[in-house]
Amino acid sequence: MEWSIQEIARKAGTTSRTLRHYGDLGLLVPSRIGSNGYRYYDQDALVRLQRILLLRELGLSLPAIKDVLEGQRDTSVALRAHLCLLEQERERIGRQIASVRTTLHKTEEGRELMAEEVFDGFDHTVYEQEVTDRWGREAYEKGDRWWRSLSRAERDSFQGVHEAIARDYGQARAAGMDPGSETVQDIARRHCAWLSVTMTATRSYVIGLGEMYAADPRYGKNYDRYGDGTAVFVRDALTIYAQGTLSD
Repeated sequence: MEWSIQEIARKAGTTSRTLRHYGDLGLLVPSRIGSNGYRYYDQDALVRLQRILLLRELGLSLPAIKDVLEGQRDTSVALRAHLCLLEQERERIGRQIASVRTTLHKTEEGRELMAEEVFDGFDHTVYEQEVTDRWGREAYEKGDRWWRSLSRAERDSFQGVHEAIARDYGQARAAGMDPGSETVQDIARRHCAWLSVTMTATRSYVIGLGEMYAADPRYGKNYDRYGDGTAVFVRDALTIYAQGTLSD
């Protein structure tokens, strides 16, 4: 079976001029040229064009693509390599979609964002410095490895634990409990245990985190939605717990 250059260009979403250019470079030689001068392409040429377009999408230059094609004589092996790359890209894009969806939902609901969620599926080198400056290098690397290892159900479960902690803080504040009381300090203990899943909950880190909750409305709202003043209440509870229990 053969296709004319116009048919191939239309099906591939490119132009006849581009295909002729590929031919002039030796990238895509037509299977035959008709008496009318038209170029025709068979199935092998079709597969080769697919490989060219895939490599172009990966950012390779035409000379580099020519080198790759000349070095990969086994079409099946080459296609398996392409398929592997495409599946990896699909997985990455899938994580990006899930990440943006999570960020959207949590922002709309006023829930706390995790750095690992916000950047999941994106090029971490772009945001690496920002995350490292805020949470530390160890937190970046450990959190990244850990978050990627979780299933969606495990991620939802982890987030649910924090929701319960935030709600319990709000209920304790509304009931007039002291931040240093046994009940509230047990909530702070659970909170630090939750934090310790992705990083070491040191005294200075936990105290600093509590201060951030109270000072930064972006984070404080995750607690104040359970009642005004809850973020300050959380800060006080964490400070007492850290000073009495944790070390640096």
